[in-house]
Amino acid sequence: MTGAGADWEQRISDLWSRIDDHDEKAFVVLVETLAAELPPGNAIGLFERASAFDSTGHPDVAAALYEDALAAGLAGERRRRAIIQMASSLRNLGKARAAVDLLSAELNSQTDALTGAVRAFLALALVDLGREREAVAVALTALSEYLPRYNRSVARYAVQLTTESTTGDVRERTN
Repeated sequence: MTGAGADWEQRISDLWSRIDDHDEKAFVVLVETLAAELPPGNAIGLFERASAFDSTGHPDVAAALYEDALAAGLAGERRRRAIIQMASSLRNLGKARAAVDLLSAELNSQTDALTGAVRAFLALALVDLGREREAVAVALTALSEYLPRYNRSVARYAVQLTTESTTGDVRERTN
């Protein structure tokens, strides 16, 4: 865990579960206090600090800390969460192109429980770039993975949204 033991992990998890019990400044201070228990420059500490700033409306501070956490070797699920969260922060800062680049690369890197989240934030960034049709396709692809029925149909329609002309009715061409 690179400096974060089970007790520390439990305490940070407990703190996050009670985020709404604290005002924004107090929450950030509490996270920073826990992060300070880890060695300086610790990737997990940097990530948790970034997440705290992100969750309290400071995407500019968060984006830089996510970058530092990744450069410090953040691994596992936290690495993937950092990519998603950093892309969201960048999008909120008006850097949708950078967000799309990050999330597109992440989408192609692996598939896991966070793949739907990668797609959701990618769809938001695509909308910001004026690529609404592609955004709907990405969102439908994410949704298709969770539908109890019609998954293949929805996934197929999502592909058609990006491969066929934007004029006309897709249903007419698929029947």
